[in-house]
Amino acid sequence: MQAKKVAQHIVSWLDDYCSKAGTSGFIIGISGGVDSALTSMLCAMTGKKVILLSMPIRQTEAEYSRAKNHIEDLTARFENVSSFDINLTDTFTSFEEKMPFDIKEQHLAMANSRARLRMMTLYALGQANSCLVAGTGNKVEDFGVGFYTKYGDGGVDLSPIADLTKTQVWDLAKEVGVINEIIVAKPTDGLWEDGRSDEDQIGASYPELEWAMEFSGDEDAISERQREVLTIYRKFNRANKHKMVAIPICEIPKGLM
Repeated sequence: MQAKKVAQHIVSWLDDYCSKAGTSGFIIGISGGVDSALTSMLCAMTGKKVILLSMPIRQTEAEYSRAKNHIEDLTARFENVSSFDINLTDTFTSFEEKMPFDIKEQHLAMANSRARLRMMTLYALGQANSCLVAGTGNKVEDFGVGFYTKYGDGGVDLSPIADLTKTQVWDLAKEVGVINEIIVAKPTDGLWEDGRSDEDQIGASYPELEWAMEFSGDEDAISERQREVLTIYRKFNRANKHKMVAIPICEIPKGLM
């Protein structure tokens, strides 16, 4: 990958899209991970207004610290970048208390609810500032294993890095100068208080998943671990297909209309 030219292409695409949409700039949720760090850096490079939003919900200290350090770095480097820190923990706790089920038995439902609360916050602040919500999903997450929350971090206006694999995201992040502590950190979705990584949840690393996405060879000729990775990839791909295709519409036959 020609990292410098790819960065220039994305920045140009962002600038053009924003201008045609008649908006002032972009708003991005900053998690302390490399995807949001790269996305916000590319948005900042357009020269348009950029709002960085930290939205901790019982976040681990490491995640919150990385997000804070990235925000400080970007606001120092770009005059067009500003930020807000909105702690949503109390709001989320109130939401939990209204649920008519045992939240301890519905861990995933509540984890996804965190992402949806953040999406609502991004859109409220984005609309108030005439900013587009920039998505932070990469190719593996968005089109491979569907590792994101429907109408949560999947609820965005545009996706600048969705054609890049995670490996390419890391390479591009280095090229544009994302701080090293974010580049070397284990990827995590930030939805769990124990700080579990993406690999902990999926069972395979991003390089392994990238291999599985592209694999089309003889399965009898691959290793046991590679077969295991293929099984993991296909399981997630099937289960999350509903996120990656258009919402199904029940079409009424013309004779019934």
